[in-house]
Amino acid sequence: MNPDISTSVGQIILQRPTMLASGILGISLDVFARLYKEGAGALVTKSLSKEPWEGYPNPTVIGMKSGYLNAVGLSNPGAPYFAKMISSNKTIPIIVSLVGSVPEDFGFMIKQFENVKILAYELNLSCPHVEKVGLEVGDDPELVQKIVKSVKRDSKVPVIAKVGLGSSDYLETVRASCDAGIDGITAINTIRAMAIDVETTRPILSHKIGGLSGTPIKPIAVRCVYEICSKFDVPVIGCGGVSSWDDAVEFILAGASAVQIGSALAEKWVGVFSEINNGISKYMERKNFHKIKDMVGIAKKS
Repeated sequence: MNPDISTSVGQIILQRPTMLASGILGISLDVFARLYKEGAGALVTKSLSKEPWEGYPNPTVIGMKSGYLNAVGLSNPGAPYFAKMISSNKTIPIIVSLVGSVPEDFGFMIKQFENVKILAYELNLSCPHVEKVGLEVGDDPELVQKIVKSVKRDSKVPVIAKVGLGSSDYLETVRASCDAGIDGITAINTIRAMAIDVETTRPILSHKIGGLSGTPIKPIAVRCVYEICSKFDVPVIGCGGVSSWDDAVEFILAGASAVQIGSALAEKWVGVFSEINNGISKYMERKNFHKIKDMVGIAKKS
């Protein structure tokens, strides 16, 4: 299997190993163009559904002492609308994130992007706070296999599965995806968590339970990348708590071919991509690495 997912994605990884994570600023072609100019190697959209979703009422995002907690509810304008919105794209490497409950949902959405220039699809099998999609799908390996096979059959571009930590063994979700021919894995999504206001004595998020992101989950995400790369011959994109060049390098040494950045944008804004890319380059020069792939998975050999 190609270690860089596909020729086109592989070229981007070699040049710019940082990507925009789904759910963060993935809202318009103009924003994508800005982030690409700032150094992002690829831009993952907000997760799109078959029809528009309104999401949950506020509050939906709160800052913690470290990291963020969110339950936005996968609000999005729907795949048909979004496909039209980015239909003029010619040069921006966009990865379309899709969320659904059954293979037919994904088949419908893929048809919307048949004539749109995109780099790949990322299947959201791990949203921790929306019923009947995300983790409820990812926790069912048989359903995962059916969905991946269906998407692979319909898609003309690479397909990536985004996995997370639910009620079942996430490695079985990875196994089912690999058995169905997945082109790559993104690990991990946010982790189910909650916060309670001690003055009002009530949960802070309107949905009560949300997903924890940012630096607190990085060690968990690194562990998952390491485990996946140790057990499966599949390219992996690391996601979860990347805010500095050494965070990114840690993921790469664990086995990731690239990393996605989300929560760090809240603190460092769009300059975080070039900052991390430059830091990785300096590290590679210091350690005498010539290509990103020379670093991938070295920690597994020690």
